[in-house]
Amino acid sequence: MDLNILTYLGIMLLAALIAGKIVKQMRLPNVTGYLVIGLLIGPNCLKLLSEELIDHMDLVTELALGCIAFSIGAEFKTTFLKKVGKAPLVIGITEGVGAVLVVDTILLMLGYNVSFALALGAIASATAAASTMMIVKQYKTKGPVTSTLLPVVALDDAVALIAYGLSMAVANVISSSGSAPVSKLLIAPCVEIFGGLLFGAVLGVIMTLLVKVYTGRGNRLAITIMMICLCVGVSDMVGFSSLLACMMLSTIFANISKQSDKIYEPLDRITPPIYMMFFILSGASLDVTVIVSVGVVGAVYVVGRIIGKALGAAFGAKISKAPKVVQKWLGLTLVPQEGVAIGLATSAGKSLPQYAAQIQTIVLCGVVIYELIGPVITKLALKKAGELVEEPKKKASAKA
Repeated sequence: MDLNILTYLGIMLLAALIAGKIVKQMRLPNVTGYLVIGLLIGPNCLKLLSEELIDHMDLVTELALGCIAFSIGAEFKTTFLKKVGKAPLVIGITEGVGAVLVVDTILLMLGYNVSFALALGAIASATAAASTMMIVKQYKTKGPVTSTLLPVVALDDAVALIAYGLSMAVANVISSSGSAPVSKLLIAPCVEIFGGLLFGAVLGVIMTLLVKVYTGRGNRLAITIMMICLCVGVSDMVGFSSLLACMMLSTIFANISKQSDKIYEPLDRITPPIYMMFFILSGASLDVTVIVSVGVVGAVYVVGRIIGKALGAAFGAKISKAPKVVQKWLGLTLVPQEGVAIGLATSAGKSLPQYAAQIQTIVLCGVVIYELIGPVITKLALKKAGELVEEPKKKASAKA
């Protein structure tokens, strides 16, 4: 069926709304529904969305990734970091690095391509904040594990972006030329990472100045979208990491602007449709025929990530002298994975097109698995830690 772009956008949003209602009844995260229905209407099933159309939807993907990174940057307020202390910061770093190291090590030992292993290892560091928060709010958990978990999850995606930026910078250089000069191996990653951070910081200062001049809600929302678009667009043109640039843009703005709280709330209101379309496109890109061929590496990714998270969290909790209950159970509360991982998989597919199908299929399948078992594991870990209050059973109705 040959329709115009606006009609396809309408179809994707309708599909996302329907999927959201269905998974809500099943008590599953919305992102799972978006991915599944995206797969159903994609080129590998009902073919409502063609491969050509998906390729032409880069604008949606790039904007969604920019918004995700911008939202993550807001978590790096110095006031927040001072408040939570060193333990969550240390654990956030060690659990993310733990997942990267375990997945990378196993894949390299099995003989997989270095760039491919680096990409999957970097994506493994991301954790789903939404699913974790859902469990904490639903069961009103309280205690040292919960109080440590929340800031760790808030910082986790920023750690994932940095790990991804470092890993992919190296992977891109390795994949571009097997005989690249040492100067290129050293300079290219530095330009991508530090160039992106510096560019984002400059835009953060400019954005702070602009919101002082333009005080209307509409104008400030326009400034926010403008800065994200400029940050992503220019970074892609000159070779900076657009994800790190957007994160730094938001971090600088959140720390030096007194108006930051008034900026993020309106943005949160308009981004859901963008995320819906992004996840629909991600699901539509899932090539189910590749699943059989990536069975071993998929298992390594899913299991290795959990082991790396658990070991990394335990190590970080120990060296930061967190309570023993945190050392024992915190790692298992970090299993869920969703939005940021999907975004990183999409980005990695563009950087390494020869592995795009494998990376996206492995990560998307992993996300579905994690979103099904992750909340259950998180709940059990918090229960074992003695911080979960079971929902009271409904009283039986009085006899007439």
